[in-house]
Amino acid sequence: MGADREGGARRRPLRAMAYGALGVVVLAGCASMPDNGDLRGVDSTPQQDTQVRVFAMPPQENAQPQEIVSGFLEALTSDDPNYSTARQYLTGTASRTWQPELSITVLADGPGTATNRRSDARDDSDEVSYTLNGTRVARVDTQQAYSPDSGPYASLVHLVRDKKTQQWRIDRLPQGVVMGKSDFQRNYMSVNKYFFAVDAAAGSTHPTAVADPVFVRRRVDPTTQIVRSLLSGPTHWLDQVVRTSFPTGSALQKGVTSLAPDDQNTLTVPLNKNAARVGLDRCNEMAAQLLFTVQNFAPAVDTVALRSGNKRLCSLNEDRSDDVAAQGSAQTPGNLYFVEGKSRLVRIPAGSRGPKADPVPVPGPLGDNEKQLRSVAVSRDERTAAAVGADGSRLYVASLMSDDPLGNPVLTSHGATSDDRLTAPSWDAQGDLWVADRDPDNARLLVLQHGAGEPLEVKTPELDGRIEEVRVAADGVRVALVVAKGTKKSLMIGRIERGTEGGKPTVSVLEPRPGAPELEDVTAMSWAGDSRLVVVGREHGGVQTMRYVQVDGSTPEGPAPAALTGVKEITAAESDDGLPLVAYSEDGIVRLPSGGQWQKLVTDGSAPVYPG
Repeated sequence: MGADREGGARRRPLRAMAYGALGVVVLAGCASMPDNGDLRGVDSTPQQDTQVRVFAMPPQENAQPQEIVSGFLEALTSDDPNYSTARQYLTGTASRTWQPELSITVLADGPGTATNRRSDARDDSDEVSYTLNGTRVARVDTQQAYSPDSGPYASLVHLVRDKKTQQWRIDRLPQGVVMGKSDFQRNYMSVNKYFFAVDAAAGSTHPTAVADPVFVRRRVDPTTQIVRSLLSGPTHWLDQVVRTSFPTGSALQKGVTSLAPDDQNTLTVPLNKNAARVGLDRCNEMAAQLLFTVQNFAPAVDTVALRSGNKRLCSLNEDRSDDVAAQGSAQTPGNLYFVEGKSRLVRIPAGSRGPKADPVPVPGPLGDNEKQLRSVAVSRDERTAAAVGADGSRLYVASLMSDDPLGNPVLTSHGATSDDRLTAPSWDAQGDLWVADRDPDNARLLVLQHGAGEPLEVKTPELDGRIEEVRVAADGVRVALVVAKGTKKSLMIGRIERGTEGGKPTVSVLEPRPGAPELEDVTAMSWAGDSRLVVVGREHGGVQTMRYVQVDGSTPEGPAPAALTGVKEITAAESDDGLPLVAYSEDGIVRLPSGGQWQKLVTDGSAPVYPG
């Protein structure tokens, strides 16, 4: 399931899944297939109840080549743990060399097939081949990491007839598995595994947990799958900026094949001897990684216990986990902020549920009517605010704790028009302020350490286009960017790497990847959880839409936000997903309570933001 749940006042990830099966569906493996060169699709299996386990039938006696290929493709979409039924469609050698866990190729529809038999070929030939084809939409690699994909797909499947048994079997096939999008959504779910940020936020006493989403088979012992994935370490995209507390070589104890919580909601994880000598503090961090990960889809688990051999290492329950590590933002927002009357920053309690807002000016100069304001950002501790003036040329930083005068701008853009000047700013978990200058003659992404001093230019060697919007994640290692190129505005997710060069600090955003590949005109976005964002944009030829997306470009399960027209800006609370979405639209500032409909807050307001 998607990694962040959509409701409830207590901050916990999105979790929903069934442990048991209510029934079994058998796939007959008898989809028809052409043998004369024409193309025909193998229908994707319809969506099934998530509690129904699906198994496939083995090949029938004297099945023809087209039936063998069809049955094999159906078997790939079943819940057979080791693909033992699918292997029955293969020769012995092919079964031993085939590695289904290497990758998943996701096609728009079920794979189509076309025979490669020539029209003049003999009917009694003992070999035949087919080409599987379709349109790629995504790929899941050997680390179970998802990435959007596109373009045509074509792979060869070769069959032979056994001379003794006269049965057709597949002897050559692509590694990994291939299936249609609907089958992938039925068979797999996204789960966050958690690691710790390498660069701790200033003043932080606990490591910050970073979500690393992967896909696991939803009805094939997902608990054991995700624990093994966690022990294997972070995915390649994140491994430069996160760490794990598990010692090198940590794995499940030999002979452990399945994990399940007991009747006290405790999950005991037996580890091998590599983890036997860890200290208590490190063991608690290991347990926190496991607890955050497992609770992501199994909400009943409230305690994790670690063992190695006969030795009890440590135990951590949900109530103590906050004393070990911070999951997402360290603090729940106290207030929602917005610009009232284009000239002063005001706030209301973040959890306010009344029909009408009663905003009050913030303390300090930004709460006065001294400056016309265009956009704002409030630090995560809610002690400092940054604001861009109405024409987009000047960035100011002011305290929310004192009445000190506003002072001079900390940054000035020289772009010719307001659209060529500063974007809305964003505070990261370390208390640094990010903003992009869109001046065509000097376009750049900048960081001001603690919101002051000489701006540090962020290196973006792989970014193609001009940055239109910046939002740094609460974990401090990822940044969401709206990037414009030509007539398109795309959402990109970049990895933040910090270092030094010549004794001076450096910041880079590397390996940007699409966060909403189906949208080509992104107009607003905000982080909405550990690995989820809410995005407003348009598909090609479509109308404006609002949806949740995962950082890896996949679409989380669950409903999209209620429709809203004319959205210009949007904000969500990362650390408390029970707080409402808030948007600036053609109707003013509106909010969407969990499970409700959009409600108007104020008419004369703009630039709504939660801290961050």
